[in-house]
Amino acid sequence: MAVEFRLLGDLEVHIDGRPVDVGHVQQRYVLVALLLDTNRVVPLDRLLDRVWGDHPPQRARGTLYSYLSRLRKALATDDVTITRRPGGYVLTADPDTVDVHRFRRLVAQARTADDETAAVLLARALALWRGSPLATCDTPWLTAVRDELEMARWAAELDRNEAALRCGRHAELLGELPACAAAHPLDERVAGQLMLALYRAGRRGDALACYQRIRLHLADDLGIDPSPPLRDLHRRVLTADPALTVAPRARPSTAAAARVPVPRQLPAPPRAFTGRTGELAELTATLDAGADQDGGAVTISVIDGTGGIGKTWLALRWAYDNLSRFPDGQLYVNLRGFDPAIDPVPPAVAVRGFLDALGVSPEAIPPDPTTQAALYRSLVADRRMLIVLDNARDSAQVIPLVPATGTVLVTSRHQLTSLITEHGARPLPLDVLTEADARRLLTGHLGADRVAAEPEAVTALLRHCAGLPLALGVVAARASIRPDLPLAAPAAELRESTTRLDALDGGELAVSLRTVLSCSSMALPRDAARMFGLLGLAPGPDIGLPAAASLAGLSPAAARVLLRRLIAAHLLHEPVSGRYRMHDLVRLFAAEQAGADCADPAGERHAALRRVLDHYLHTAHAADRQLAPHRDPIIPGPPPAGTTPEEFGDHNEALAWFTAEHAALLATIDRAADAGIDTHIWHLAWALTTYFNRRGHWHDHAATYAAALRATRRMADRHAQAHAHRGIAVAYTWLGRYDDARTHLEHALGLFGRLGDLAGQALSHRTLARLSAQQGEHRQALPHDERALALYQAAGHRSGQATALNAVGWHHAHLGDHQLALTHCQRALALHQELGDRHGTAATWDSLGYIHLHLGHHQHATECYQHALDLFRDLDDRYQQAETAMNLGDTCRTIGDIDTAHTHWRHALDVLDELGHPRAEQVRARLNHRPTRPRGRLPVRSG
Repeated sequence: MAVEFRLLGDLEVHIDGRPVDVGHVQQRYVLVALLLDTNRVVPLDRLLDRVWGDHPPQRARGTLYSYLSRLRKALATDDVTITRRPGGYVLTADPDTVDVHRFRRLVAQARTADDETAAVLLARALALWRGSPLATCDTPWLTAVRDELEMARWAAELDRNEAALRCGRHAELLGELPACAAAHPLDERVAGQLMLALYRAGRRGDALACYQRIRLHLADDLGIDPSPPLRDLHRRVLTADPALTVAPRARPSTAAAARVPVPRQLPAPPRAFTGRTGELAELTATLDAGADQDGGAVTISVIDGTGGIGKTWLALRWAYDNLSRFPDGQLYVNLRGFDPAIDPVPPAVAVRGFLDALGVSPEAIPPDPTTQAALYRSLVADRRMLIVLDNARDSAQVIPLVPATGTVLVTSRHQLTSLITEHGARPLPLDVLTEADARRLLTGHLGADRVAAEPEAVTALLRHCAGLPLALGVVAARASIRPDLPLAAPAAELRESTTRLDALDGGELAVSLRTVLSCSSMALPRDAARMFGLLGLAPGPDIGLPAAASLAGLSPAAARVLLRRLIAAHLLHEPVSGRYRMHDLVRLFAAEQAGADCADPAGERHAALRRVLDHYLHTAHAADRQLAPHRDPIIPGPPPAGTTPEEFGDHNEALAWFTAEHAALLATIDRAADAGIDTHIWHLAWALTTYFNRRGHWHDHAATYAAALRATRRMADRHAQAHAHRGIAVAYTWLGRYDDARTHLEHALGLFGRLGDLAGQALSHRTLARLSAQQGEHRQALPHDERALALYQAAGHRSGQATALNAVGWHHAHLGDHQLALTHCQRALALHQELGDRHGTAATWDSLGYIHLHLGHHQHATECYQHALDLFRDLDDRYQQAETAMNLGDTCRTIGDIDTAHTHWRHALDVLDELGHPRAEQVRARLNHRPTRPRGRLPVRSG
């Protein structure tokens, strides 16, 4: 789809030529704030400041998230994405779809073009303007942006006038220059342009009068005289200087004919290049920024990334797109920093090759390498040349090849820190292709018909190549060689992790993914190579620093040093501070290398796996104790040597850890099952229960307890089996699988009864009550919670008593006995508060809100619900926030406050949509004024 964002006037968005409604005024501010930094992350705090300034509303972040969600829906196209990045958000699009960026690009190109071309480019840039930029947007930040853009527009107009005057087109300017000068009576530059145009048109008197007008304005308004250049122009007009009557020769785009040959060393451009619009734009922006600096200093860009990521292709694509900017030539050398068959090219050898390309005869080349380098730098000085240094191993290989002026483009698998810190190089880390760009690349190789003929196979190929251009290229090459071979065949090879790297062997060293990665890993120090291999065994898609330290049996400080080395080698990246991730194919290769340098590779791998499993188990247990300190604990054994479990200061830290490690914890359970470490499986399922319930992850809850049940059966541990049955039943209750839930609860109750576990029996009765109440059967639920209360009392379990009291009161409220309900819930509230159980307190406030609403105590109901909502927010219990917000909205509707009701319902809907919960439809019906018959609802219950 063709997308166009117009900011140089009223804000307009068009998709395929049709206008798009991007919402009300502040939602439009959010879009503008992202568009002005297209392809760059806008920090969250900066985004909030741009939209609301010093007066943000309450819950501004929640409102912002809602705006972003709506903008994503409005801009539903592959060409534009709004994504969350560490610390903020980024809108990714082709910069040329935004008129502001197109304007700036055209202006930047004009600065380095000859006058005829510059005049055309500037005219095109100015034609993008439709009026005052962002005319209907009004915040302090946008006002400053508007002023900056107006200044840029005025500067572009003056630059266009200068170019036109140098080309002798003064007559064309006389139609608009007088009005411009009148609008800017203190601008000496436009006054000088008008004077020169008038003089060349034979209107010498008018030119002198123009000078007198600005002289008087400057004296009256500022108390100053005209600048020396304007006074000199006045003198030359007075004396009828003959040089003024002839336009100077238009500025050429290059210097006069070069004294040495013009090298054209770039290899052929990539044939099927696709995507990378943001990176191409960033390279151009770096060059433009360098052109703005005084002194013509060298501009250096470093494209770095893992092997096979497409660094050379990007460098060549950009170079060919910008050939006109380097009319004095392009030098290229493959430094072979990671070539499997040849040593890296020494800088002196590269210099000698450049001297040959620059036409220096052999007899004129000095024998000393240092003098050769000086000659090379002299020959390229002050020339508009591009120097591409491909496949560099380190900064030491590059620095001798960097001249004082010009543009240098470097590619490397390593971060070239010295080049960046000491020589001002701009890094451009390269990531994998987006799925859309990867599909376009594959289509470019294979043709649209073949790709369309096997959509499922193509989807599998894209998934397993994971956006790595080299992998896609190998697959495409094999398919091109065998046009009769169905794409399902290579897709099947890639599906199996054990054969995936074999399937990506193109038969030559340069196109074998395993060889490419091997060259990178062999360049690592031994301790970093060991860490690289062990990271391939990590259970989840990413890993935190403490878990990585446990995996390697190191301290976090020692592990951090090695992780940084792997990041510098682009074998690992850090998408969020403190979390590390490998590309899927790099992970497979790393796993092959795990323990390779040890006498007992299998023993090394098993020990590493056991350490990381222990790390996750003990840390998850500590985190759960923060979330639910009143829950009956299980006690895992002490962590073994080499394991560094994490500790948490409060529930917010614990919840953040669970959120960050969610996927890794699920994978840890699978890995423990593969290794036959059953105790860890059921202990991890137990430790994840509170987190899953508070975030509404009931499918994950069910899956982990199903794994736990299989493990406890293998262990023949009846107590653990009982907990596993009940854990599955809780998840099935929330998922609406009521018959399955009841079956598991009967097993749990029987096992707890035979074991004489009163608290376990009470928990099972509590869950049976929840099961009935969830189906609206409070009369059947009440006896179970009354039985749970009695069992808790017999066991002396005060936290359980508080929870059961609240539940009994809740059932009485639904059965119409509101006074008895009030008595039970007030007792529950007092006991929860005495115990310091904030979650139980929040749940009971929610129950009291319901009771007071049905007693007609609307103000009390509102206050109770607000207490509950505040606590659930503080505890970050997303699902219960939504439930209570929905109830609070219902209360506001009852008392006629429809606007506030809609605010609470919208909050509930945002959360339920985020959780993918079916109750979202009930809230959506409320907002659409379509009442539905509500299902039975439950407050949260501890345990």
